[in-house]
Amino acid sequence: MSTLDLSGSQWEKSSYSSTIEGECVEFARNLAPSGIVPVRDSKSPAGPVLLLSPAAWSDFVVFAANDN
Repeated sequence: MSTLDLSGSQWEKSSYSSTIEGECVEFARNLAPSGIVPVRDSKSPAGPVLLLSPAAWSDFVVFAANDN
């Protein structure tokens, strides 16, 4: 099992995040060229990170934008 070094991640808060009850998703767009988009809960920056492909992240963003 290998470990991914995320120390160079430049975390950005998603524009789709809600300010209600602190629902905030952050992602590291700068790692997308390497084939992954790390995603985390901004309330728990030391917590788990979900690793998505750029295509899966794009699909998630489209889904979130259409979820009214």
